[in-house]
Amino acid sequence: MFDQNTLQALLWAALGCGFTWLMTTAGAAVVFFFRSDRKLTHHIFLGFAAGVMIAASMWSLLNPAIEQASEMGQVAWVPAAGGFLLGVGFLIILDSLLPHLHAEADEAEGIQTSWKRTTLLVSAVTLHNIPEGMSVGLLFAMAAQATGAEGSAYLGMAFALAIGIGLQNFPEGAAVSLPLAREGLSRRRAFVMGSLSGIVEPIFGIAVVLVSGWIQPFMPWLLSFAAGAMIYVVVEELIPEAHLGEHSNVGTLGVITGFVIMMVLDVALG
Repeated sequence: MFDQNTLQALLWAALGCGFTWLMTTAGAAVVFFFRSDRKLTHHIFLGFAAGVMIAASMWSLLNPAIEQASEMGQVAWVPAAGGFLLGVGFLIILDSLLPHLHAEADEAEGIQTSWKRTTLLVSAVTLHNIPEGMSVGLLFAMAAQATGAEGSAYLGMAFALAIGIGLQNFPEGAAVSLPLAREGLSRRRAFVMGSLSGIVEPIFGIAVVLVSGWIQPFMPWLLSFAAGAMIYVVVEELIPEAHLGEHSNVGTLGVITGFVIMMVLDVALG
């Protein structure tokens, strides 16, 4: 059986990751009201997601990783840098192996497969939802294990991260369902697949909490691991796609807006 701290963390993670998935689902529901997505809006939302993930990686993941490593008597930069690079390496491997297709691309990435184009489109978003779910689960696990002011601070950061990721998941859900509808899927099926692209977040968030008792000594490494994975997604996918075509400055403004909102959430709630 689980102890009280683990049960509390499971409840928090279920609520936090459930919210992020709900926002993905709400975004996917846009397909019932619009026939297609506009590239300008799409670029703004991609930039916004990038800004949220950059700020979350810094304030919600790397800073706690450095602080906790110091409290454990470790050389603080070692797990921060080491875990960060491992996260980048992990996403490079996934990116190389998992078949996926970006919305404005013609050729799929990853190993060759007979998957349909629609499945590949969903796979592309599912790929970077994994570190997002891990990040939320890790912070809620830390909040449950800590006590007093430290526990409250971690809890605030966890909820701030869940809110920030939820905000950027809304346009992300639309960015899945609308292209799927454009590919010829019915609106109902496009909505379902758009929603399911976010289900990995509660799965991985809760999974991290379930093993948190065994991974406690490695928590600084795991936090920075999640940060590295998120930054890889930002640099490899979100920012380049946000600046495709004309008026690329809207993508930049999206990044800045997302960064500021996530920073404010983290400071206000943490």
